[in-house]
Amino acid sequence: MAHLFEPLKLRDIVLPNRIGIPPMCQYAARDGMAADWHFVHYGSRAVGGAALMIIEATAVAPEGRISLGDLGIWDDKQIEPLARIARFSKGQGCVAAIQLAHAGRKASVGLGWQAQGTLSEKDGGWAVVGPSPVPFGESYAVPHELDKADIRHVIAQFAAGARRAREAGFQTVEIHAAHGYLLHQFLSPLSNRRTDDFGGSFENRTRLVQEVVSAVRAEWPERLPLLIRLSATDWVDGGWNADETVELCRALNRLGVDLVDVSSAGLVPTAKIPAGPGFQTEFAARVRHEAGIAAAAVGLITSPAQADHIVRTGQADMVLLGREILRNPYWPLGAAQALGQAVSWPLQYLRAAPSGSTGR
Repeated sequence: MAHLFEPLKLRDIVLPNRIGIPPMCQYAARDGMAADWHFVHYGSRAVGGAALMIIEATAVAPEGRISLGDLGIWDDKQIEPLARIARFSKGQGCVAAIQLAHAGRKASVGLGWQAQGTLSEKDGGWAVVGPSPVPFGESYAVPHELDKADIRHVIAQFAAGARRAREAGFQTVEIHAAHGYLLHQFLSPLSNRRTDDFGGSFENRTRLVQEVVSAVRAEWPERLPLLIRLSATDWVDGGWNADETVELCRALNRLGVDLVDVSSAGLVPTAKIPAGPGFQTEFAARVRHEAGIAAAAVGLITSPAQADHIVRTGQADMVLLGREILRNPYWPLGAAQALGQAVSWPLQYLRAAPSGSTGR
């Protein structure tokens, strides 16, 4: 059996294979509410054979949205549209997760395909916050520096988001601490200039992430796994780096995180990123081997052979495919055929499956 199609157990959840779908914003929500687009988009991928599907960055507060089109989980009325996605995914054998997020200083911008920069109030924008009054870039507003009471409020918002995710029926949650958003902003000395308990030393810069993890873990059922997404490096001298990522992951392992979704960058718009096939896999391998915690690799993983090689050689416990899954929601079914693996197909699609396939 190809290692890509071996099961992976995370607490009481058993993923039938090692293929996952990373969170990818759709910018199609209104007032944070999941719409028909989300149900069709995520539903079509839930039937495609991936074991894990992480729903896009879902804001724990209105001001934590990246854009006006972001999903939200700050209000109980947002639970049921998300629950519909979770129910359908579970029925297809796909474990649905949701990413809890706060954009911090990168909030209040245009939709993903629009010009990026802080929106004015007349365009629907709002005031942004961060660890320090350091803007993301030239077209971005200077964030309001969060005080300790504000920070406690943010921690409570993440915990409340986890409670709502549990009520919606998600089988796992992922904390977003990557790509230059609020939790990552606290981690990096490039954006965190504080001199209190939440800035300066490694211990202080990682304090918010650790306290958010502890608060979410307290709300999340013990039997269900907890994930976190980290940017392993800012790709900038003096920024957050891979050594610090490994050290943080050791602490997160003790706090009850079960798998680290290892990405990179997003904190500095001028970073020079050496993007190429599997360019972030080395960071996942370091987290897995040096921190002793399960890791997922992401970033320009495109072919079944490449994905299988990453898992088979122990570089990561699973792979997450973004662009490939956007292009082809049924990539996992095709990968199984390419690697000579027998997997079940939706009964409705069985007539198109390889000979000998079974239905689900």
